[in-house]
Amino acid sequence: MKFNLNKKQTLSIAGILAAGVVLAWLILGTNKPQPEGEGDGHGSHVETSGHADKEHHGEKPKDGHADDKDHADGEHHEAEAAPQKGPHGGKLFAQDGYGVEVTIFEQGVEPEFRVYTYQDGKPLDPAASQVTVTLDRLGRPPQVFAFVKENDYLKGNAVVEEPHSFKATIAAQYGNKPYRFAYEQVEARVSMTDQQLGQNNVEVLTAGPARIKSALQLIGEIRFNEDRLVHVVPRLTGVVESTAVNAGDRVKKGQVLAVISSQELANQRSELLAAQKRLALVRTTFEREKKLWEDKISAEQDYLQARNAMQEAEIAAQSAQQKLASLGTGLTSGGNLTRYEIRAPIDGVVVEKHISLGEAVKEDANIFFIADLSTVWAEATIYAKDLNTVKVGQKATVKAAAFESRSTGTVSYVGALVGEQTRTAKARVVLPNPQGTWRPGLPVNIELVSGEVEVPVAVSAEAIQSVRDWTVVFGRYGEYFEARPLELGRSDGKFTEVIKGLNAGEQYAAKNSFLIKADLGKAGASHDH
Repeated sequence: MKFNLNKKQTLSIAGILAAGVVLAWLILGTNKPQPEGEGDGHGSHVETSGHADKEHHGEKPKDGHADDKDHADGEHHEAEAAPQKGPHGGKLFAQDGYGVEVTIFEQGVEPEFRVYTYQDGKPLDPAASQVTVTLDRLGRPPQVFAFVKENDYLKGNAVVEEPHSFKATIAAQYGNKPYRFAYEQVEARVSMTDQQLGQNNVEVLTAGPARIKSALQLIGEIRFNEDRLVHVVPRLTGVVESTAVNAGDRVKKGQVLAVISSQELANQRSELLAAQKRLALVRTTFEREKKLWEDKISAEQDYLQARNAMQEAEIAAQSAQQKLASLGTGLTSGGNLTRYEIRAPIDGVVVEKHISLGEAVKEDANIFFIADLSTVWAEATIYAKDLNTVKVGQKATVKAAAFESRSTGTVSYVGALVGEQTRTAKARVVLPNPQGTWRPGLPVNIELVSGEVEVPVAVSAEAIQSVRDWTVVFGRYGEYFEARPLELGRSDGKFTEVIKGLNAGEQYAAKNSFLIKADLGKAGASHDH
């Protein structure tokens, strides 16, 4: 195909082509040459040697760079640029073509440093480099990690403790040339000023020694003190004539609870009256016979017979009197031989009543239950594994499960048998109950103190929080609070022993420490490797 262009069109096309050539030359002329290997999988992350612009050295450019000889080995230069991501997902640093990738590996093992080395972006034999990593943490002395070859990497000689929040300095040597890099990462840390602490009412305490009580936590129930629980029975058959109290009433010892009419009681009273009259008669006879015998008028045999008769009458009268006394009654002054008053045997509360007006009751019927609630029993269930821990005389603290109330006492009884079905035994704590707070049937938690021990480091129990899968307290370092994962020991509910994770003398957040945890959640702290 043939194009017919006039002169004006030809000049326009030539101008456009000339402008494109000039623009391409400018672009290509301003690009710096790329280092070798930068196009492969590793080299794209490596800072190459040279530092020609001096900005990495903190110097002003000057002609000739008179100290190039002194700086050639890079001995006192730290990499200032943010680390790039290496092929193994770690932090990659490079200088003069030499690269170091630092990773923290924790899949199936405790967190450990793994270091990979490169030359011009290509993997090096790990054994050709000598590497150390120094970690500086808040409130901790520097920790130095040495490395040994393992497979295609260098492995650190210690666990990298959580949290992974530190300043790291990497010192490497390869081919008699030293290299130095540094980076910092922050995890599980928040900032809070003294003013903010005051506004949030966050209490700061110091970890140190404490006396921790060894305690056993049991569940139990308040029961009547059965040594002060009375079952009231009539002791006689009869018909109820009146009742003076109801369930829940407080009664005094000797107070009339009910009145019944009993024919059996009438018979016994009649027997006593007859015995008393016979005794009066034989006593008169005895006095007369005694006088006649003393006056030599009658024979001694008559006197002795009168004395025996009087003694028998006395025995009969005493027997009838004792029968009535055993019933808690005697002869009535009103002449009603059938009236029987049932009285309270102790001071207490009527907890049950099983009697009503006109009811015929038997002598062994439980008509009233009266309990002295000035003391109660807290009965605890003890599992077989804890039986050797519970002893008579141990101090115990009883807390109500339904409301805020506590009391102290001592173990007065430990069951000698283990239930065949439950495989548990019973222990009993006697509690004072002057205000009637402890009501029978109330569920309680019982803490038995088995001893006290002095521990070198302890923290307040309310300071302990959970972050991720750690149990932590928040240590204070200046204006920073940082989570300190702990290995905990014994606790008495007030203080908890710290086996590992916090040193004596370190400050930590105690009261309202959950507010720091909340701030940590807002900050969205990541687990950075």
